Parts: sequence; C-alpha cells; structure tokens
Amino acid sequence: MADLRDLLPHSKKDVKFDAKAKLFMVNEVCDMKNCNNCIFFEARKGRDLYMWMAKTPEGPSVKFLVENLHTMSELKLTGNCLKGSRPILFFDKTFDTTPTYKLLKEMFIQIFGSPKGHPKVKPFIDHQFSFFIADNRIWFRNYQLVKANVGTKDPVDTLVEVGPRFVLNPIRLLSGSFGGKVLWSNPEFVSPNRKRSFANKNKQNALRSRRTQVKKRKKHEEENFVGEDELDTLF
Repeated sequence: MADLRDLLPHSKKDVKFDAKAKLFMVNEVCDMKNCNNCIFFEARKGRDLYMWMAKTPEGPSVKFLVENLHTMSELKLTGNCLKGSRPILFFDKTFDTTPTYKLLKEMFIQIFGSPKGHPKVKPFIDHQFSFFIADNRIWFRNYQLVKANVGTKDPVDTLVEVGPRFVLNPIRLLSGSFGGKVLWSNPEFVSPNRKRSFANKNKQNALRSRRTQVKKRKKHEEENFVGEDELDTLF
C-alpha cells in the first residue's frame, strides 16, 4: 500500500476501515476526501489480500485477489524514478478484445493515471506502468524509462524494472460502488480457502493410504510367519 501511494502522488489515505460488512460506507469517506476513485485493501485471515477498485459514488467497482506480491524494498531492483512524476500507461492488446477488459482498462486509466497540472504531480515522465494479461490474470509491472545507446546513432528508451510487482486475479465486476448488480463474474476463480481445503484433503488421503499400506504389510508378515529356525543357533 505504501508503494502504491508513492506511485500515485495525488492519492489521499485514510485510517483503517473496520466495518467490512458495510463497504458502501467507503463512498462517504471518499466524498469527505473529495475523491472520485478508490483503492480499498481487504485482508483476511492474515494471509489473503483482496483489492477493490471503484469509481465513487456511482460505480462501477471490481474486486481482485492479489497474488505474487513483491514490494520495492523486497525486490532490490536497479530501476529508479523521480517520486511524483507522471507515468506512461501501457496495456496489453488483449484489453481491447472483450467488453469486460475494456471496462477494466478504462478504470485503470482513471485510477493509475496522474492528472496533469495537479500540485503534487511533477511535470516529468520517466516511468511506465505496464498491464499484461496472462493466465486470466492481470500482471502489473513498473519500469523506468532510460536512454541507452544500442548500436544506433540516437539513444533509445529502454526499460528497467523499478517495482513493485503483483498479479490481480479478478473475481467479480459490480455495477455500483462496492455493491449493485453483478456485471461479470470469473467462472475460473477458486477462493484461497477452497485451495487450502483441497490441499489438506490431499494430505489426509495420502496419510490414510500410507497407514493402509503399513497395516497390509504387517498383516502379510503375520500370515506368512513360519517361526524361528532351530538350526540358526546350532553353530
């Protein structure tokens, strides 16, 4: 969250929001902060992180599961960019294939794009936000734009990763802000709780199978036991 706030200098933060059952109340907080875009993080069980992106107060809103999250301090990448500068937004061509991806692209443009002329935004462009689609997930990368000589007369822009990096697994798209009619739902999404349940069941089945094999082996040894040979101790 701190990395995203550094990447979005025009953002405003608020204290922790405890009423998770009434997420529509976030719209009131955005109204008091004079914000029309919102990123809300929802942590569950200390291991699962969900991200809400919403256009307040009318919507739409989308819920993601954040996967493969790596912060800038964790990665130690060589890229660097000016804090508060404006980014270039790069989107995979897959975003133009379906209405759902087109809507997500427009939301990303309005949320991650820094407004020109904002007092907290510097009038420089030296980094790029990249959004790729692979495995039905959205992959986010942040690159620095560096001038480099690659055998040509004029230097060209090359990309050096800055961080952070994360993957967004979309769950559902709602017509309103943190509520409303479900416009789209991901049929391939499997919740982390169900994945852990399947993993535990597989471990239990493997343990039962191992115990059954041990019992069968002991039973086979008992049935085929012929006793001790008296000639073994003769010499």
